[in-house]
Amino acid sequence: MDPLLKNIRNIYPISEQSFEKFKKIFNEKKFKKNAPLSFKNHISIKFFIVKSGILRSFITDDKGKEYIKFIYTKNAVVGAFSSLIRKKEKNVIIDCLTDCDLIEVDFVEFKNLANSNQEILQLYNNLLEVLFIKLENRFYELSSLNATELYLKFKKDNPGIENLIPLYHVASYLNITPVQLSRIRKDLHKT
Repeated sequence: MDPLLKNIRNIYPISEQSFEKFKKIFNEKKFKKNAPLSFKNHISIKFFIVKSGILRSFITDDKGKEYIKFIYTKNAVVGAFSSLIRKKEKNVIIDCLTDCDLIEVDFVEFKNLANSNQEILQLYNNLLEVLFIKLENRFYELSSLNATELYLKFKKDNPGIENLIPLYHVASYLNITPVQLSRIRKDLHKT
């Protein structure tokens, strides 16, 4: 079975016929490390499915400081979704932290397919639910876990990722400073 179909069926059990229709609207692409997928003050028209690699979505403040909202790994669906849905500029930037193999999907084509195919429409519905839950969980973690707990959860959810991306990105994702992360790592190595 196609690995992508298997992962899509974890969101909604679409038929192979609907999957074949979906495959017709996507393009497999390779992106190099640091390649941007979404720009600040840009209206997004595409979303991506991660086959391999690591990406991030982030915002910057007026002084240029970056705040990572999400880090994406294999099988994640990535995009500036409020920009896609509302067709408005968004301040979210998405770029590749490593070389990436992605499936690029034009959002308008996806919506048109969803409007003509009940299974794709249900997939879209379920995908929005998954993304909402992910956002809600992220908010919960940032508001209820301390920095050490956040780091340990990040390591558990993303084994080995800290060896693949700079630790200052991990710190930004955890909403702590690199110095704090260094202390946490040092304290954990003592135990």
